Amino acid sequence: MHSTSIVEISDHLPLKVEFIESKEKVNELLGKLEELAGSGMIEVQETTLVKPAQVSKPKKATPPAHLKMEGKAKMMRIYIGEADQWRDKPLYKALVEAMRANDIAGVTVYRGILGYGAQRRIHKDKHLRLSHDCSIMLSAVDSEDKLRSFLPFVDQMVEEGLVVFSDVDIIKYSYRAHDVDQPESQSGSASV
Repeated sequence: MHSTSIVEISDHLPLKVEFIESKEKVNELLGKLEELAGSGMIEVQETTLVKPAQVSKPKKATPPAHLKMEGKAKMMRIYIGEADQWRDKPLYKALVEAMRANDIAGVTVYRGILGYGAQRRIHKDKHLRLSHDCSIMLSAVDSEDKLRSFLPFVDQMVEEGLVVFSDVDIIKYSYRAHDVDQPESQSGSASV
């Protein structure tokens, strides 16, 4: 049985890969696909392509409109160690995946080059060493409600660390593309 939960980012969910190609190309690839699928299943079926993908022709683009948005938000910083793990995965990576799955606006992971924490042990980045235990900081900015609703996941995943909330003023710069004409249609079909 495979399932996802809000906390667990499962790497063992069933996966279905579909593609459309000519019968000749599929027959050419079938041996390699059987190797790659292992104990998985391969299905080949006839397909009639009603509307092929269209390639748009670029037209002279006008520069996108520049947008500037300002507002208030919260910043959540999570301080952990680089060697910390969550279910056989680096904790910082598991936290990023969990934040993405919970629709947090964005997060950045920073590796500290020098620092110490509650136990007053110096953590520093040493070159030519395979094992590192540098300080790691994850920084996320979003609404206070969304960040606080993520705290139960932090409680469950972080065994030792520190979480800090700060009020922040945000200025977001982005571009909005102008309306683009519909791409010209192509005709044709392929079947497998």
